[in-house]
Amino acid sequence: MNACGSPAGDALRHHGDAEVRGAGSGLTDLAVNVRTGTPPAWLRERLAASLATLAAYPDSGPARRAVAERHGLAPDQVLLTAGAAEAFVLLARALPARRPVVVHPQFTEPEAALRDAGHRVERVLLRPEDGFGLDVGAVPPEADLVVVGNPTNPTSVLHPAAALARLARPGRTLVVDEAFVDAVPGERESLVPLLGQLPGRTVVLRSLTKTWGLAGLRVGYVLSDPQTVRTLAHQQPLWPVSAPALVAAQACSAPDALEEAQAAARQFAADRDHLRKQLAQLHTAGLSEATPTPEGPFLLVGHPHAAALRDRLRALGFAVRRGDTFPGLGREWFRMAVRDRATTDRFTAALHRALETLETLETPHAPSGR
Repeated sequence: MNACGSPAGDALRHHGDAEVRGAGSGLTDLAVNVRTGTPPAWLRERLAASLATLAAYPDSGPARRAVAERHGLAPDQVLLTAGAAEAFVLLARALPARRPVVVHPQFTEPEAALRDAGHRVERVLLRPEDGFGLDVGAVPPEADLVVVGNPTNPTSVLHPAAALARLARPGRTLVVDEAFVDAVPGERESLVPLLGQLPGRTVVLRSLTKTWGLAGLRVGYVLSDPQTVRTLAHQQPLWPVSAPALVAAQACSAPDALEEAQAAARQFAADRDHLRKQLAQLHTAGLSEATPTPEGPFLLVGHPHAAALRDRLRALGFAVRRGDTFPGLGREWFRMAVRDRATTDRFTAALHRALETLETLETPHAPSGR
């Protein structure tokens, strides 16, 4: 696939929420990677209390300090944003890039933002036969901006921090999207501990959307060196993050919240293991997993007739995320969020029925003799 090959345009802006809008609003949602049952009650109460402060302009100082302390950084290394998606736009507009490279398959907004800013984007496509593992040697040495997700959406691959560090070099901006790393126990392989130690410029992006259920609030942040943070901040409008979103950033950085997030990460791992055991019983029906060691709160699954399978799952009440809008994937892939065991059991029963329906349709009928 070349630098501007398909999927492109509207396909890059297709996300999981499209599967559960309109006619899909009543489906059991395995298409969106947001933890169910969120925001938790204590966070909803904090957000509700913040409404009494809406007459005042937002003050980002306390939230920046809380996020900085949570990561062991200085406040001037933190930039709060209206979700990680805003951060991709700021990076595309503010930082020079003669040869930007996006490592795919991954979240498509970084490439979409770079294209919208007028950049010609080059793709490095990781291979399914390698379990979509990172091939550092495939990234052109001349690339001066490289974007990679960790753990990667949609493949659920957690790349080793040591491998990511090999992508850093003088004259290059390395952007690591860690929107899902708080769903990994211990936040293993995060590049945050290496900030300030690697050559070139390193930027780590975080989101509060997934673990805390705040997609509608729009809050995330950038971690980098002070100069990069200032450069990106100059591209933001005044007061870019609302007062309730700042309250959320501060609250979710507190020690008790971090303990809850880690408990949720451990639960994700257990629920993912249960889902994988259920899926393993369907491998003989042509189902396959993208990676032998998934680490995210979602799985990428392959089937020769995945598009038809998705349609049958919708008819049975379940929405999963199509895979063919991710560069490097095709119609034979779909992604599903990890849910609780009861939901998984209902889903895999429906998946079994959907696969049986496919087999019936594909079985040649005997001649009628007429």
